[in-house]
Order: sequence, then structure tokens, then C-alpha cells
Amino acid sequence: MSQLPQIAHGVLAWMLALVLSVAAKLADKPNFVIIFTDDQGYADLGCFGGDHVRTPRIDKMAKEGAKLTSFYVAGNVCTPSRAALMTGSYPKRVGLAGGVFLSGDKNGLNPDEITIAEVLKPAGYATGMFGKWHLGDQPEFLPTRQGFDEFFGLPYSHDIHPFHGNKGHLFPPLPLMEMEKVIEEEPDADYLTKRITERAVDFIERHKDEPFFLYVPHPIPHRPIHISPPFMEEVPDAIKAKLKDEKGIDYPTRDKIYNQAISEIDWSVGEILDALKANGIDEKTLVIFTSDNGPSVGKTGPLSGGKGSTFEGGQRVPAVVRWPGTIPAGQTIDELVTAMDLLPTFAKLAGAELPSDRVIDGKDILPTLVDGAASPTEAFFYFKANALKAVRSGKWKLHIGRVNGSDKSRRGKGSSSPVMALYNLDEDMAEKNNLLKEQPEIAEKLRSAAKDFEAELSKNSRPAGQVDKAETLVPRK
Repeated sequence: MSQLPQIAHGVLAWMLALVLSVAAKLADKPNFVIIFTDDQGYADLGCFGGDHVRTPRIDKMAKEGAKLTSFYVAGNVCTPSRAALMTGSYPKRVGLAGGVFLSGDKNGLNPDEITIAEVLKPAGYATGMFGKWHLGDQPEFLPTRQGFDEFFGLPYSHDIHPFHGNKGHLFPPLPLMEMEKVIEEEPDADYLTKRITERAVDFIERHKDEPFFLYVPHPIPHRPIHISPPFMEEVPDAIKAKLKDEKGIDYPTRDKIYNQAISEIDWSVGEILDALKANGIDEKTLVIFTSDNGPSVGKTGPLSGGKGSTFEGGQRVPAVVRWPGTIPAGQTIDELVTAMDLLPTFAKLAGAELPSDRVIDGKDILPTLVDGAASPTEAFFYFKANALKAVRSGKWKLHIGRVNGSDKSRRGKGSSSPVMALYNLDEDMAEKNNLLKEQPEIAEKLRSAAKDFEAELSKNSRPAGQVDKAETLVPRK
């Protein structure tokens, strides 16, 4: 009997040591923040050559970290791009390459898919998402069913509402959600960026003592463009008057406040970075800022194409990554990296396990970010819906169109090359000088890679999620 107190004391000491060990391991894990804007162009940052916008905080972030000048998203519209980011897999591999989801859609991200949040949660991470989801609005598909502890925001784009330009859609009121509950109908879109930012900062403050994954997919600057009152002060009086008098949503007039919307996004980034510093976790947090696809209103600078396009402007997007003390400051990294790479990279850093029962297309890019290593991605494939339209390997990009004919494409937003064309992206980012005749061996090698990838996809693809009956979150009125 006299030994029991000693045994109990030993057990308590062992338990305390175990708790401290676990706490120490968690303390070593970095935090991750993804800031994902909507329809922002390659040149819509000062540090990417944009002189039409003011982005001092993101420009400073680039000086303190790295610009990724060959960063790609795997979709050229909202839903496919977000599916690829969350799963680390091409949209076609997860059945979501076809287009964007609307309200009351019976399709969504399959609950069997494993998102970044679901990879990190078992490793001890708190997970929060504040912003636009757009991977299905049925209960089975919501962020709270895909690994996120917290969700505040929109289930889809803020133009999916009764004021949409195509009246044939008959969309219901736009829902603003907290977790799985609609808390407002038709929220004032002028305040979306501000409210999302405030929630992101609050999440940081509440979880500063544990590892966390924070996902901030802003609904802006997707059309119709909205900004909060402080940023309206920069807008010319004539445009203010038109916005005040508008009936419904005047898209062309709202397009003229695009630059101010970028300013508010820049403010938001500053608020998040300031919160990390104020809470003493700046040097243990990897932050990446990028866009979901090319612009419908903004600028792509030297790139051709825009939103919906398989020219560079549709899927090569501005990206800045920052992790003080780990990622060397002041870099410009032109290696080919993608949004799909974030899932395996975060998993490696967090000591989390990647799923072994499926193909993950992304690669660990930490050596590229930290040590200047070459890209681990041998080839990147561009899709327009379910059709493979182009492939890039190293500096070479092949558009897979007709073998003969002339390229009369305007290279505008939504366009793809109608003819087979080969470009050296190191020398020709605008894709103007077709080298197909000069480099037939390279073209054939890339075309063969595309065929092999399509064959592999046919064997290793997974279905989208689907419900038998879908209902809108808010009844149509």
C-alpha cells in the first residue's frame, strides 16, 4: 500500500512529460495562411509591374519573402481552381473540371476527397475558412464537412443572386453563412472584404498558441465589384454618383472601381500580417497570397488571355509567399510551381500524412522556395473544362489545336489557341512567336506527354460528389 502514492506520482509525472512533449511538438509546427483572391490578374500588383494599382503591403510582403512569377492555378474559372487547391489534384481528376456551381446544385466536392484542412487536422491543426467556398452548397459539400472547424462566408460567388445579368437564372437571395446556417440574406457586398478580414484576424488571435491553417478566399474583385466606404473616397465623384443611382447592379460602372478593390485587398493582407506580428507568430507562419484565375476586369501585363483562357493570362497568376527566417527575403522565383503543390508542402512541414490511396498531382516545393531547387513538376497541363488544351514543360508550352491553319484568335479572356502552337515562355510570355516549325521534336515530346497524361487520368480519376435532390439554401422569392 505504501507504494501506491509513489506509483501514482510516477504516473502523473509520466503523463505530464507526455503532455509537455506533445505541446513541444505542436509548438514546432508552422502555421499556414492562404489568401486567395477572385479574378485578379497577373499584373494587378505593384510588385508584378502594375502601375494602375496601389499595393504597398503586398509589395512589402514580396520584399520580405518571394515573388513566384511562374505560379499556376489548375483551373481558369472558380470551381475547378478551388477544387485543385483544396485536393492537390487536377480538377479533371476529381471530377470538377466542367464549370462552376450555381445555387442549389446537386454536384460538389466529393466528401471522400481529402482537403488541405483534412490533412492538417489529424496533425493537431485548428482550421478556419472565411470567404467564398464555391465547391458545392448542399450540406454534404460545405467546408464544415471538408475539414474546417470554422466557416464564415459565401457558398458560391456573390453574383449568384437575383440581380444577375442573366435573368433566366432566377437565382435566390445570396446567403451569408456561419458554419452550416444562413445568417443573412443579401448581405451588403460593400463590406464583404472588411468582414472576412475581421474574422480572419480574430481567428489568428484565438489560435495563436496552437498550429493553425487559415484559408481566406476573398469574393472580390470578382464582378460585380464592391468596396467599403473608406475606399470609396478614392473614387471620382462622377462614378460615385452613378453607383448611388444604379438600378440593380451596373457592372460596367462597378468595373471602374476595380483598382480601389485591389487597394482594399491590400489593406486586408496588411491586417493579417500585422495580426501575426502582434501575436508573436510572424516567424512561424507561412503566408501565400495569390488569385484563383486570371481576370475578367483586371490586367495580365505581358501575358495573353484572361479568365477562362488557356493562354498564360488565364492560369498564371500573381503569387507572393512569405515566411520570415525560413524563406529567404527578396527572391524572385521563376520555377514552375502550382497551387496544387501547397497540400503536399504543408503536409511535409506539419508532419502530416498524405493519403496513399489516390493520386495527388502536387509536389513538395519547399526546396524550391528555400534552397532555390529546380521545380519538382516535370509538366503542367492546361484544361478548358474537360478538354486538355495545352502543356508546359520547363520553358516550352504547346497548345494542342489543329495542326494546320492560322491563329486568328484574339487571345482574349476565355480564349484558347485554335491551332497547334509552340512557345518559348522564357523569351515569349505573350505567346506570339510560334516555333512549331522550328522545334518539331520538342512539340512532339510535349504532345506525347499530354497523351500519356490523359491516359493516366482515365485510369486514376475520382468522381465528383452528387446528391439525389438539391435545394437552395434560401428559397427563391
